[in-house]
Amino acid sequence: MDESLSKNVSVPLEEARKLLGPGDTHLRLICRAFGVAAVYRDGRLVFTGSKPDVEKALASVDRLRHELESAGELSEQSLRKALDFPRKHDSSLELQVPGRAGRLIPKTPGQERYVHAMRESEVVFSIGPAGTGKTFLAVAMAVSELREGSVERIIITRPAVEAGENLGFLPGDLQQKIDPYLRPIYDALNDTLSPARVRRSLENRVIEVAPLAYMRGRTLNNSFVVLDEAQNTTLIQLKMFLTRLGYGSRAVITGDITQVDLTPSSSSGLIRIQNVLQGVFGVEFVYLQSEDVVRHPLVQRIIDAFKNSREETR
Repeated sequence: MDESLSKNVSVPLEEARKLLGPGDTHLRLICRAFGVAAVYRDGRLVFTGSKPDVEKALASVDRLRHELESAGELSEQSLRKALDFPRKHDSSLELQVPGRAGRLIPKTPGQERYVHAMRESEVVFSIGPAGTGKTFLAVAMAVSELREGSVERIIITRPAVEAGENLGFLPGDLQQKIDPYLRPIYDALNDTLSPARVRRSLENRVIEVAPLAYMRGRTLNNSFVVLDEAQNTTLIQLKMFLTRLGYGSRAVITGDITQVDLTPSSSSGLIRIQNVLQGVFGVEFVYLQSEDVVRHPLVQRIIDAFKNSREETR
């Protein structure tokens, strides 16, 4: 049995009010999650319990403090993820973006692996369910690399495949016709930059958002390229996309192989390419799970329910 010990950390009073929660509700949740006792006195937060449990409690507090510094407040989601992932924050994995998202911190082990892979590999495949931050983190990494001068432009693309329903004729010019398919991309850009900066960057061609069909025949140098919704591409389309990469470029391909809108679903290139490129130097596959969902907790339970069911609703 582990000996009981006490460890403390300095927390200024103003920070403690937000960190510990109204009536110390956050602190009580931390104590309950890790089986430790805690007291806050004279600017110091003291945990008492077994060494492993105290270390976990301190690690969760460390993550929450960084989240508080980044966002200015703690959400229920942030608290829940800190308790699920009691490991000290790795500042090397932070993404600095100029938009309202500010400083982005991976909230789950899978997100940490994902950000690390994007920093280390030229081509990264991120495969996982909805709500795990695949698209948002890819766009944030692209914006961060552009801000640091590592790349000269951002190119974001996705296949124009309808999600199970025929939208029919769409009015307007070409840009207006494809905008509905690219809306999630614009949402992520507006969060990581700002609507005004996004507009300027699009006008200056520093950022380009286009359907996948527009990639054919191009060579993309010094670019950060993101292919979103890749489960709706064929293997030939994926090959076309990957062979566009030029010097100084990197690519991130994201998708959810449980939500394929192609017929038949087995024609998805994202499913087939895992066997083709597995083990190729410079290419890394990151698999996110329901535990990495950072939306409403119910989303995680819905994903698990579908995973446990043998029926697929299409």
